Amino acid sequence: MSVTSLIDRLSMGARKAPESGIVEIFNAGWGREDLIPLWAGEGDLPTPDFISGAAKASLDRGETFYTWQRGIPPLREALADYHQRLYDRPFSPERFFVTGSGMQAIQLAVQAVCDAGSDVIVPTPAWPNITAAVEVHGARAVSVPMHEDEAGWHLRIEDVEAAITPQTTALFLNSPCNPTGWAASEDLLKEFLELARRHGLWIIADEIYALFYYGDAERAPSFYDVADDDDQIIFVNSMSKNWAMTGWRVGWISAPPALGQVFENLIQYSTSGVPSFSQWGAVAALTEGQDFLKDQVARARVGRDCVVNGLKGLNRVRVVPPQGAFYLFFSVDGVTDTRRFALDLVRQTGVGLAPGTAFGEGGEHCLRLCYARSEDQLKEAVRRISAWIPEI
Repeated sequence: MSVTSLIDRLSMGARKAPESGIVEIFNAGWGREDLIPLWAGEGDLPTPDFISGAAKASLDRGETFYTWQRGIPPLREALADYHQRLYDRPFSPERFFVTGSGMQAIQLAVQAVCDAGSDVIVPTPAWPNITAAVEVHGARAVSVPMHEDEAGWHLRIEDVEAAITPQTTALFLNSPCNPTGWAASEDLLKEFLELARRHGLWIIADEIYALFYYGDAERAPSFYDVADDDDQIIFVNSMSKNWAMTGWRVGWISAPPALGQVFENLIQYSTSGVPSFSQWGAVAALTEGQDFLKDQVARARVGRDCVVNGLKGLNRVRVVPPQGAFYLFFSVDGVTDTRRFALDLVRQTGVGLAPGTAFGEGGEHCLRLCYARSEDQLKEAVRRISAWIPEI
C-alpha cells in the first residue's frame, strides 16, 4: 500500500494536524556551533537545583508508581497557595488538576467543551498549537485577526462577537499573548466575560505569561480578577516558562470543582497521571521558587529592552514594545515571505527566529524573537540581524 493510501485511511483529525513552521526553522539551524536559537518559547537557563533535587529525592524514595490522577495532594495545595499569593484571595485545591504539560491542559480543555463540528474562536496571530489542538479534536478553529497599529496589537470585542454562531462553544483567550505581547485590560476581560455569559460560551484562558508583564502592576490583569468561581472558564497553565521547566512537561488546569470527575476521567484515559517525581519538582518550584521567578521576570525585562532598542534603530525594521510575555513580534519592510526570511537568516547567520506564517492569520508579515535569554546572546543576535538585513 502506498504512503498516500495509508494516510488517506487515517482520521480527519490526524490528517489535518499541521507541520510546525517553528520546527522547520529548528531543523534548518540545529547543529550549528554559532547557533543563537530564539525560535522557541523557552530561556537558556537549566532548571534550578532546588527543583531538580526535589525530583531526585522523590526517586530516591521509590516513588515510581501510579499516583493520583488529579495530581498529588501537596502539588494541588501548592497550586492553591500560589494562586492565593498571586491574586490575593483564597483558592481551593479542588480547583486544580495536574496535567502532562500545558499543551495537554489545552487538549483536555478542548476535549471537555467541544464536540466534533463545534467552533472555537481563536484570536490570531496565536501560538499554532492552539489551533492544532482544536482541529485535531475534530472541532473548527475560527480565526479572529487582531489589529495592529503604532501602539501595538488590539483585539476588538465586536470582531469576536461577529464570529459567534450557533456552532460556537468556546473562546480561547491568551493574555499576555504569544506571539504578539498583547495584554488585555481588566475592563476588556470583563467585556469578554459578559459576552461569554450572554452566549453561553466557555472561555479557555491561557494566562501562562501572567507575571511577564511590563505594565504598572506586578502581573497582568486576569479573569480571576473579574469572574465568579463557577463561571464557565477553564484556565490552562504550565510550569514551563516561570521556572525553566520546559522539558519536565508538567502543567495544570484550574476549573470549577464540579468538573473534577470529568477532568480526572480525561486524564485517566490519556496519560493516567503525571509522574510523582516530576510533581515533587513542581511543588518545590511553587513553594521555594519565588526569588528565581522574580529573577526570570527581571531578566526578560532586560532582554525586552535589549532587542527593542537594538532593532528599532534599523530603518527597515518596525518594532513595537510588547506589553507582556517574552517575545518580540516585529516586521521588516519589503519582506513578504517570512518563512523564507527565517530559513535564510538561520542558515546564513545562525540566528533562529520563528516566521509569522506559523502563527496564523494576521501575523504572516512578522517574525517572532524570544528574548528570555542572556543579554550577551541577544546583543550578538541583534548585531548579526543588523548586519544581514541590508544585504537582502
